[in-house]
Amino acid sequence: MADLRTNLAGIASPNPFWLASAPPTNSGYQIMRAFEAGWGGAVWKTLGDPIVNVTSRFAGLNAAGYRMFGMNNIELITDRSLEDNCREIVEVKKRFPDRAIVVSLMMECKRERWRDLVARVEQTGCDGLELNFGCPHGMSERGMGSAVGQDPELIEEVTSWVVEATRIPVLVKLTPNVTSIKHMGRAARRGKAAGISLINTVNSLMGVDLETWNPIPHVDGKSSHGGFCGPAVKPIALNMVGECARDSEIGIPLSGIGGIATWSDAVEFMLMGATSVQVCTAVMHHGFRIVGDMIEGLNNYLDGRGIARAQDIIGKTVPKFVDWNDLNLDYKIVARIDQSLCIHCNKCYIACEDAAHQCIDRIPRNGTTDCVVDESHCVGCNLCQMVCPVDDCITMVRVDDGRSTRTWHDVEATQV
Repeated sequence: MADLRTNLAGIASPNPFWLASAPPTNSGYQIMRAFEAGWGGAVWKTLGDPIVNVTSRFAGLNAAGYRMFGMNNIELITDRSLEDNCREIVEVKKRFPDRAIVVSLMMECKRERWRDLVARVEQTGCDGLELNFGCPHGMSERGMGSAVGQDPELIEEVTSWVVEATRIPVLVKLTPNVTSIKHMGRAARRGKAAGISLINTVNSLMGVDLETWNPIPHVDGKSSHGGFCGPAVKPIALNMVGECARDSEIGIPLSGIGGIATWSDAVEFMLMGATSVQVCTAVMHHGFRIVGDMIEGLNNYLDGRGIARAQDIIGKTVPKFVDWNDLNLDYKIVARIDQSLCIHCNKCYIACEDAAHQCIDRIPRNGTTDCVVDESHCVGCNLCQMVCPVDDCITMVRVDDGRSTRTWHDVEATQV
């Protein structure tokens, strides 16, 4: 059995699976139940000046039979007192000393207020702090959350205030609602953050009720933009983790967040550079028990490849995640259709004819019509394979000799 222990910027945990700061980490009762189920760490729901929340707060996006493929929320930070939260953090840490407890914090941009909050929370014995510079709704209109995370100067300044005021590791949680995540990660590094958590939720409006014309979810007939999360945001999150992991000016550990629901999702984030992964929506959908499958799946994956430690896979895909200009222009694949599996639905033909490069011909043969790829014109876009309803009916096959590598940089060099 592989060693699943992780250490993110000095924050140790028995496995890389953490709960993200969110409703599942709202109280000591919840986090103790999560740790009993096997979670390696938890980021306590954001503490600050307690607020008043609204009802309703959540809305789900269902897609192709998958419930909560995405989720929108307009819930804010904790509405419980700082005293109650700090007392419960002490209790949880005493009962589970080997688990990572990181406390999420948010405060108005005043140095002394941040220092006061940090001093009170550090006394709980927590393992680290996570600065919530990512929450996109409610608090951002008050100058906090993503209002800080969208301004590199504020990220650096507030991070430095907190780092100066504490001896435990400080993580910065970034918002995806920016033009370039790299600049925000670099600002966190300049502020001397020990690590970065990303991503927080994506700005969103879930929908509009066609009968009432109310936005969804609504509060007495009105709504506001919220934070979108769940499996639908995973590609966005994975890209941003990779962008930070390969940026030499960042160079600090990452905790991956965004649509992680299974062990294989977690492995993808680790391969792209995440030391730990944080989970929220999947727990809100299925409960704390999912961590059992995650631990078993990660163990089996590592054992199957003879890898002794989970930390040995961190960042292994990052060198393969490059700029478009570094891709090999001479790499050539084409689509091939297995006529023995084809059900003649013509979806590949329609997709190619209407939305791609018109490379599939319909050829009458033996009383039916076969779809046949013109390989001399196929650009290898993958669309026909993506729309085909039959597994393995269409495969993408490499047809170049593999000996030539030519990038756009090479092309530009020849034009000088």
